[in-house]
Amino acid sequence: METIVTKAVVILIILFTIYFPVAVNAQYPTHSDGLTVDQIIACVLMLVALALTYLIH
Repeated sequence: METIVTKAVVILIILFTIYFPVAVNAQYPTHSDGLTVDQIIACVLMLVALALTYLIH
């Protein structure tokens, strides 16, 4: 039971991490100064850190 809850929480965190920047960017005009690329890189790095933390524990 605990592993199912843990997996559900991890999936929700991943979905929120992917969806939240998209929702925030939808509210503001787009800029071509590299902010989008930086945000994508930051999201990927956060997902990698989350996955490593999940695998280590």
